[in-house]
Amino acid sequence: MIHAEISIYPIGTSNTSSSFYIAKSIESIQDIEGIRYEINPMGTVLESNSFEKIYDASKSMLEVVHNLGVKRVEIILKIDSRIGQNKKMEEKIESVKKHLKQ
Repeated sequence: MIHAEISIYPIGTSNTSSSFYIAKSIESIQDIEGIRYEINPMGTVLESNSFEKIYDASKSMLEVVHNLGVKRVEIILKIDSRIGQNKKMEEKIESVKKHLKQ
């Protein structure tokens, strides 16, 4: 299973908020088969069994923001690839939570 966190930063827009651009970039990946995603306050986590799908989703997100007229976009992409385990996002979170003191 491959997990990636992508953060998109449109640069040079007339507004300090980037939520519109992020929403549009996420809309662009909603129909990509083999990709799951989860939004968080600092980025979007992508999940797939295929690195190519992660790449395709990241590329789509970037292109959408450029197509909205943003001439410069910064992306931070962090990838976690683990062979031999097929844990979903939720399972990884639960694994951490079980170690938290309540």
